[in-house]
Amino acid sequence: MSGGGQPYTPPPKYITDFSKALANEVRILLDEVGKLRDERRQLQYEIAELMAVKSKHGSGGEYSPAWQKQLQAPPTMEMIPAPMPPPEEPLAPARPGWRIVHKRPERKPKAIKAAPAPVATPAPSIPDLPMQPEMPAWSRWRPNPLLQPAASPSPMVNSPPPRTGLFGPATPPPK
Repeated sequence: MSGGGQPYTPPPKYITDFSKALANEVRILLDEVGKLRDERRQLQYEIAELMAVKSKHGSGGEYSPAWQKQLQAPPTMEMIPAPMPPPEEPLAPARPGWRIVHKRPERKPKAIKAAPAPVATPAPSIPDLPMQPEMPAWSRWRPNPLLQPAASPSPMVNSPPPRTGLFGPATPPPK
């Protein structure tokens, strides 16, 4: 071969099979996405049509009944109501919109029942650190040994083997 390169070797069969299977899955997913897009477009069109019909048949629309337009005529003396007489006594002032909200009394914290310590392993004592002003509060935090998860009696029997990678063993990082 001219050019001094290595001869072409076809990829392994499992890579070719995987690529074909992946291409089929992608094609199926793209078809489903296309169907969903078409359904959404159809639903949007139906909603637009329903809103157009509603606006035509609603008040002031194209198909509003003729008897409503007759009420638009100028009122006659019989149609005008008589003015109401003024009230004899003045009305009481309305309550203001602002309300007084009373503060709720503070609740007393509930007594926390301590869980019985496991008999097999006693809880380790946590020394209290003296209060130091230059030390931030988060640095004094210690986990509660009573809330530590208990070790399972046996490791998982059905654990899968460690993954070696999608296309074979992992390549070591460059040096």
